[in-house]
Amino acid sequence: MKRLLYFFLCVVFMGCQGDEAVSHDYRCYFVFDTSLHPLPCQLTGILGNSGHFCKVEATVSGGVRHLKTTRNYDGAIEDIILRTAKESQVTLALGANNCIIIGTSSYDSRLIAYDGQCPNCLKEYGGVRYPLTWQNNGLQLHCAKCNRSYDVNNGVITEGDKGKQLAAYNAAFDGLLLRAWN
Repeated sequence: MKRLLYFFLCVVFMGCQGDEAVSHDYRCYFVFDTSLHPLPCQLTGILGNSGHFCKVEATVSGGVRHLKTTRNYDGAIEDIILRTAKESQVTLALGANNCIIIGTSSYDSRLIAYDGQCPNCLKEYGGVRYPLTWQNNGLQLHCAKCNRSYDVNNGVITEGDKGKQLAAYNAAFDGLLLRAWN
């Protein structure tokens, strides 16, 4: 009986490992169907391309949901219209202020997602108006409020005062759906 209890506890604790790095301060739930938006769609284009990231913001205009994406390496902006019934049924939540950063790390080719707001300003000042902008040819994200810069490939502070690294979310691509969540 003790062995069974020990085994069960090990499974439970092992299943929780890795989640401590995922931010739960703000809700993140993003699903994007790449089959409905093939290349040259920017979000589809970041998949499997090391160092390619997009800033993603959601809006609704005229009852239709739009995703505004901004690429890191050239600043190109794309308006992706989510037109299908399938897409309109999904409720999106994009972190602290309706913005996430998602892409493929050039360090280990891993898909990663971050909140689009400065985690240190969120903590220190409250509110949610501390957007990160691309800097250094898209290799860094910069906060104008605290003047910190973060490495987009791993989320650590590269310039400015010490503090928290970027707020990370889970990210996955199953060959069809690009997802970010916490």
